[in-house]
Amino acid sequence: MQYRTIGKTGIKAGIIGLGCEGLLNKPFGEVEKITGAALDGGMNMFDFFSPNKEARSNFGKAIKGKRDKVFIQGHIGSTDIHEQNDLSRDLGTCKKYFESYLTDMGTDYIDFGMFFFVDTPEDFKAIFEGELLNYAQGLKKKGIIRAIGAGSHNSEIAQRIVKTGVVDLIMFSVNPVFDMAPAEADIYQMFDDEKSKNLFTAKIQPQRASLYRLCEEKEVGITTMKTLHAGRLLSPDLTPFGSPLTPAQCIHYALTRPAVVSTLIGCKNPEEVKDTLRYFDMKDEEKDYSDIIKNYQGEYKGNCMYCNHCLPCPSHIDVAALTKYLDLARQNEKDIAPTVTQHYKALSKHGSDCISCGSCEKRCPFSVPVIKNMAKAVELFGI
Repeated sequence: MQYRTIGKTGIKAGIIGLGCEGLLNKPFGEVEKITGAALDGGMNMFDFFSPNKEARSNFGKAIKGKRDKVFIQGHIGSTDIHEQNDLSRDLGTCKKYFESYLTDMGTDYIDFGMFFFVDTPEDFKAIFEGELLNYAQGLKKKGIIRAIGAGSHNSEIAQRIVKTGVVDLIMFSVNPVFDMAPAEADIYQMFDDEKSKNLFTAKIQPQRASLYRLCEEKEVGITTMKTLHAGRLLSPDLTPFGSPLTPAQCIHYALTRPAVVSTLIGCKNPEEVKDTLRYFDMKDEEKDYSDIIKNYQGEYKGNCMYCNHCLPCPSHIDVAALTKYLDLARQNEKDIAPTVTQHYKALSKHGSDCISCGSCEKRCPFSVPVIKNMAKAVELFGI
């Protein structure tokens, strides 16, 4: 397992974690095996949105004695008043369901208190301009939650959340199909195979790219959901890319988006957990997604996709990481955020180390002017 630090929290997340929906409606023995396989593989990020009492209790028993190895995303607003995925913005109802996490799971804290399903302006207003934000901040002050986060499928709303300055983590739906859907599209229409054909634009949407960069700049981590698009990206019949991606390519795509710290994969049995973790045994070319999506880059030709297809660099420059900070700096060249400069200078190699050999540009599937970018980095950062 590899680990990344979540923003300013100091918490290190395994880059692959477990989406716990697959634990629902399973007896304790199966929950224990799935959770055990995840922990044995180094997974430490677990998203548990479900308000189901039995499921929470089974998970709590499965991690008993291992609580210090587990980071839980618990959701404020997830209820089952009418059905499993119901939600509420009523303070009393939210308190009742969130605080039951503690008793049901047998723990005295939840690592990330995540506002549930914040997808509309109305959702944003109810939470960030109402009592729920004060409630979450009170929980954090008492140590009942370690950090505040939010889940969203809407890039514009997610950006508004990040700009409040109160969240350390965003859970966001990330895969190449969603990145090529209009910002205003209802993501759940993308699960309707007929409607999704009309929504797919075959170009990366600027609003989503801006969200990833904003999170990177503000040091807000992203955990990802729907990384495999419910298996559609793996299907020759349902993928819009002409040929299917593998699970490893989908995972790698998510992990190469700026600010992403962990991609959370739903697994229904221990074998699926182990299959997911084979990502770490694969060669770089097996993870590479660029050949499949490069013909769908549209107006983003010439822009770095952070895939590192350009490596190895004879000067040992991490081209994707360097370009990520350069892209952030370019958004406001006259007033570059100090954190961006700090992260750039912390790289082991910089634009000034480029020898202009061009090997990167020959391999880049997106026609990125890497040598020119290296010179721009020197201009903006001084090294």
